[in-house]
Amino acid sequence: MAVARMACFAASPNNIMALFLSGSGETVLFQLFVIFAAAKIAAEVCERLKQPAVVGEILAGIIIGPSLLNWVHTSEVLQTLSEIGVILLLFTVGLEVNPTALFKVGKLALGVAVSGVLVPFLAGWLLMRVIGAPFTESMFLGAALVATSVGITARVLGGMGVLAAQSSQIILGAAVIDDILGLMVLSVVSSLAKGSVNLAELALTGGLSVGFTLFVVLVGSKIAKKARPRIEKLRVNEAFFVVGMVLCLGLSWLSTVVGVAAIIGAFLAGMALSEVSEDTALHQQAGSVMEFSVPFFLVGIGMQLDLSVFRSPQVIGLAVGTTILAVITKLLACGAAALPLGKRAALQVGMGMVPRGEVGIIVAQIGLGLGVLPKELYAVVVFMAVATTLVAPPFLRRLYQPGKEKQSSDAEEVIESDQSFTDIG
Repeated sequence: MAVARMACFAASPNNIMALFLSGSGETVLFQLFVIFAAAKIAAEVCERLKQPAVVGEILAGIIIGPSLLNWVHTSEVLQTLSEIGVILLLFTVGLEVNPTALFKVGKLALGVAVSGVLVPFLAGWLLMRVIGAPFTESMFLGAALVATSVGITARVLGGMGVLAAQSSQIILGAAVIDDILGLMVLSVVSSLAKGSVNLAELALTGGLSVGFTLFVVLVGSKIAKKARPRIEKLRVNEAFFVVGMVLCLGLSWLSTVVGVAAIIGAFLAGMALSEVSEDTALHQQAGSVMEFSVPFFLVGIGMQLDLSVFRSPQVIGLAVGTTILAVITKLLACGAAALPLGKRAALQVGMGMVPRGEVGIIVAQIGLGLGVLPKELYAVVVFMAVATTLVAPPFLRRLYQPGKEKQSSDAEEVIESDQSFTDIG
């Protein structure tokens, strides 16, 4: 009987998986096992093919998710792990960013961020208006094109060991500003979809977001330096790691309270501790935790791509066109703003701002929840978010590898002569 049962399941991977899930194996732990193992296997394959691991981990999500093998599905537990993963990712990135270096690129980062918001938004809105889409749908597509996934770019740059490069510092600084501006744009678009815009509330949220970011950037590292002697006297095991995690989670929560994404707070927490943690084990400890949690974030992005809606040639055409527009607008707008660094660095910055990742998907989910985006347009935005996330890493690797040790001397002169973040405005 058991042999017959196995034989009937032998026809397809889906049936084999159904057999495993038919008993007590249908647990959260089993799904975590499948996701983590698939992500790391795919990452290893991509590394051997000289491609970024992040590409493999996202592709793993597409393969094992509902679109193909249908082995795992999005759940509340997986979404929570995904959010924790990207928070820890941005915390470890922040640990590699020196606040002084970030101050020096403040003016250029602001220019890159503003250009990377205005141009893609207008281009997306115009595209939808030209094909006859309603006004609100057009606004939501524009808002989706504004997004930048700093988590994806940071993962790639960190993997290549170029987070300290000047162009990388500009990408990270611009991504923080871009997130604040992008969320403000999304607030306006969501309010329009509901029928009204509360300008006072929008101004308050914007002011709190900017004030919170500047306070942590300007004061956070100074507080951390003064607190270091007390941290060293703590009797708990791995005191720096414990304090780092408390600060990471606390600032992530405060970020959501003031109206910006949790990942910004995590990034700022890491940056505040970057100078005082250089001779501690915090970098390695946080990196180890991140390596476990980040695959759930990346696989989750791939799992959300529903391939079944692309049976229509019109949807395929719009998805491809939107993706091309998403790449070109960020590349040209952000790259043009970074031209004072030189052509190669400008291309690095432009391509680093291309991935939309989870941020673009969130915009699509909000539009779908408000009843503004039809299922087809939602799929188009998700396709664009995943495609731009897959396209950027290989190009970033090529742009950084040749001569990455020596950045242009012109770029160094521009950075040294640039005003600090505190001088903006």
